[in-house]
Formats: sequence, structure tokens, C-alpha cells
Amino acid sequence: MCRYLLNNYQWIWSYVQRNKKKVVIASCILLLNSILVVLIPLLSGVLIDDVIGDNQLSLLIPILLTMIGVNFIRTVTRYIYQMMYERVGQDAQFDIRQRMYEKLQELDFDFFNHHRVGDIMARMTGDMDAIRHFVSWVCYNIAECVIWFLVAIIVMSSIDWRLTIALIIVTPFIFVFTKKMSNEAHPVFFEIRESFSRLNSMVEENISGNRVVKAFSREEYEIEKFNSFNKDYRKRNIDSADVSKKYLPWLDGFAGVLSVITLVLGGYFVMDGSMSIGDLVAFNGFMWLLNVPMRMSGWLINDVQRFNASCVKIRNLLQTEPQIAVEERDPTKEIKGFVTFDNVSFAFSDDPKTPILKNVSFQVSPGQTVGILGETGSGKSTLVNLIARFYDPTEGRVLIDQTDAKEWPVRKLRNQISMVMQDVFLFSNTIEENIAFGNPFLQTDQIQRVAQIADAHTFITRMPEGYHTIVGERGVGLSGGQKQRISLARALAKDPSILILDDTTSAVDMETESKIQKELNELTKNKTTFIIAHRISSVRDADFILVLDKGEVKERGTHQELVARKGIYYDVYRRQLGLQEQEEGGATIGPQ
Repeated sequence: MCRYLLNNYQWIWSYVQRNKKKVVIASCILLLNSILVVLIPLLSGVLIDDVIGDNQLSLLIPILLTMIGVNFIRTVTRYIYQMMYERVGQDAQFDIRQRMYEKLQELDFDFFNHHRVGDIMARMTGDMDAIRHFVSWVCYNIAECVIWFLVAIIVMSSIDWRLTIALIIVTPFIFVFTKKMSNEAHPVFFEIRESFSRLNSMVEENISGNRVVKAFSREEYEIEKFNSFNKDYRKRNIDSADVSKKYLPWLDGFAGVLSVITLVLGGYFVMDGSMSIGDLVAFNGFMWLLNVPMRMSGWLINDVQRFNASCVKIRNLLQTEPQIAVEERDPTKEIKGFVTFDNVSFAFSDDPKTPILKNVSFQVSPGQTVGILGETGSGKSTLVNLIARFYDPTEGRVLIDQTDAKEWPVRKLRNQISMVMQDVFLFSNTIEENIAFGNPFLQTDQIQRVAQIADAHTFITRMPEGYHTIVGERGVGLSGGQKQRISLARALAKDPSILILDDTTSAVDMETESKIQKELNELTKNKTTFIIAHRISSVRDADFILVLDKGEVKERGTHQELVARKGIYYDVYRRQLGLQEQEEGGATIGPQ
């Protein structure tokens, strides 16, 4: 964490520097505004000594008009530089958020397996706003306070150096408390950001799973869990308040001591004649130029530490590198669909001692269909994920058209592969745009054609707005089977060389599945197709079938070959057709 602190300001400058001219102009206006503030106390002193003391009434109107003019100019200039800094902050926030979103598109499955959605959203919202606040408000306030403090010291020294030295003696104590507050505030604000991320993640998860919560009547449990996270977030903020409570009264107290010193010592100098009343009034007028920076130092330190904590989290995300880099190079050759697994093993990076796949080898030619069967957790989905390079093998090679998949540009490879994933996801958009997601240039008749193949056209046309019906978030309002069929149509719309169907028809009835398979058989004659299924009916017509058990290929062959072998596949076949129960009841019916 600490390695970022010295570079956070350089890092944010890299996003601010495109507005360097605005920053320079705004800073010049701020400097002018800060210098003009000197005139009001000086004019007040002249008003006391010359107009009132020496009865020079002719100076009254010019002095008053000058004071009004100075205040008007300061008001206008302050508005201008505040708006300019705000624009710079908004532009920086826009660029950083844009870069963060682009980074999220670059990152692979491994990153999202280990990071909560709520945590990512917290970085995109709360942390981003802390950075914008720093650029748009904290920066110019720090600059303003420093200028005011220096100007006040210089001008006050010219009025009475003795009184100025008396005030300066107090300031080291203020800086000591400021430094201590800064050191204690930084870890506290980092914990606040972490706690906010955890709270955000919990709420996001609850909202996404609200149907499960209601189905199991677990509202009270979720409320208690929320209370726990909410209390932790409250505690972290109270810790921050405790830091402020510990140091801000001292900072305010020392700022108040300056006024006491000015009135007591200044009053003494006036009484002994070494200082005029007008000079004391002017000197006292400059006191707020010392008081304000000192009083604000605590709040500004809190904001700076909040900025640093947010920078650490955002920069951690931006500096994360995907395990599988996305390259832009685009070879001229197209993928034909040869797929070879050469002694492939795979384990997740966070648990390398638990293999998901072990020594898997097979070869598929274009136009062939491969069925993949196995119990839950046997590695079926992981196997097909290696084809699309969502992960790379731990050992062995995956070859696409006799070329190692690692040598293919990721986007080129995935553009030639369509996947219908087990966890169906639909965007909150129209059905037509969901189907055309992978190929946005499809014509309406082409969209309807793939929907017919997926047996989705009929139920889509029955909807109020047909293909222009907007589905809810994640397809809320559609049945599981309807979502699967739209997802299948989306995959077919890409016209890929390799088609991967991960338990695609599990939520549809047998009759619908049979119709879909009949259409797919015609469409996939020139495509390499992988079908993951639990139903024998989904894979029995495949060119060959792989039976996985605990990450290993235990059996392979056609439907007839595997049934004749009377192994794992045969047992599944008997259970699904009810033959096992018939045999146990005394029947002698064998598999057909």
C-alpha cells in the first residue's frame, strides 16, 4: 500500500495534464484572488486611521467603492476558478473511469473469480468521487490556504514584526498536530474504503439473489447480515471521527489562541503608542488569513487521506494484468475448427494442488460433434473454457487448427467460437438486440431464422412487442427454457467455426429439445460442435462422446460403443431410461 503514496499525485497529474492550460489559468486567477484579499484589511486600517482618526472624510467614498469593487472582483474570479477546477476534476474522473472500464474488459475469468462485483462497483463510484473531490476542491483549497498563510505572514510582518513573531511561535504546534493527524487518518480511511466495498458487495449480492431470499424466507437473516456489515462501516467512520475529535479541537484551539495574542499584545502596543488603532484593525483583519488555513488543515488532511486510500484501490485495479493478454494482431487465416487436446491438465491458480482436468487428450475435426458427459464437478465446463482460452492449461496444449491456442490472438479466436453458457445471461435490452449481440450487423430475417432454429420464434412473436420486447435485468420475466433458447439463438447468430453448448437444453422439454437438435444437425454440418449435457438424448447422435469423472476421460466412443462397453455411460443410460428399475424388478429388458 505504501509504495503508492509518493506517486499518487504524479499518477493523478497524468490524467489532469490534458487540461494543463485550464489548470494554469485557474491557478493564476486563484493567485490574483488571493492577493486581492490583502486590500480589504489594509483599507479597513486606512478607514480607521485616516477617515475616522484624522477626519479625512473625502477618502470615505473612494475607500468604500474600492472595497465594494474588490469584493465584487473576488466573487467573480472565485466563481471562475472554482468552475474551471471542477471541470478539470470531472474530466479526470471521466478518463479514469473510462480506463477502469476498459481494464475490466481486458481482465480474464481469473480476476472475476476472486473479486466481488460490489467491490468493483465501489471503486467505480465512491473511490472515483473521492478522487474527483480532491482535484476539484481539495487542491485549490490547499493552494489557497498556503497563499493566504504566506501573504498574511508577509503583510503582517510589514505592519508589526513583533506581533507577527509572537503569532509564528504558536504555528509549530499546529503543524505537529497536523502531522500526527495525517499519520493516524491514513489507515483509518483505507479501512473505510474496504468496509464500504464489503457493504456494497453484500447489498449487490442480496439484490441479485432476492428471489432466492424470498423463496427461502431468509429476509430476517439477510437483514441481520446487512446490519453486521453496516455496523462495521459505521464503526470505521466513527474511528475517523475519533481521529478528528482527537486533533481538530487542538487545531481550532491554537487558531483561537492567535486571536487572543493579537488582541492582548496588540492592545498593549496601541496603549504604549508603538502601534496605531488602524494598524491593529488591519492586523486583526489578516488574522482570518491565518485562522482559516489552520482550521481547515484538519479537514483537508482527511480529504487527502481519503484520496490516497481511493487511489490505492483504483491503481491496484488498473495495474492488474490479465493472465491471458488480449492482443490486437489479426491473422489473415480463418479458423477451420480442428481442436486437439494434447495431454491437458488444469488447476486453478489459487488451488494448484487440486487438478480439475488430468491428462485429457482427444482430437476433433471440422463438422464433428463431441458429446461430453459427467457428474457435476467433473470438469466439463472447464474443458470447453480452455478451447476459448478463458483459461490456459496448467500442463499440455490445446491446439486449434494444429496451432497452439496461445499463439492465436484472443479476440480472433473467440470471434470464431460461440458459447451457450450454463449460466444464461441476457442483457436488459430488446430480444432482437440480445440475439444480435455477437453480430450486430444481422438483418431482421437472419435474426428470425436463428430464433426459429432455436425454437424461440414462436414464443417471441407472442410477446407484446415481439422481437422489440425489452427483457428485464438478466432476463427476468422469461422462463428458464425461453432464456436458454434466446441464448442459443445468440450463439448461432455469430455463425462460428466452433460451437459450444453447455447444458443448453436442460430447461426445455424433450419434444422441444428434439426439434432443436434436428435443426442443429443441419446447421452444424460444417462446424465443430461440443455438447455438454446430462441427458443421454442430447449427445447420443454425436460422432463420439467423452465421459469425464473427476477430471479424467474414463470412457470415449459413440453411443452404441459406450452402451456395449457397459461402463459409466451404460449405467447413466439405464438410469435415464428406467431400465435399472425394471431389471431390479425382475425384467430382462436390455438397452436398445
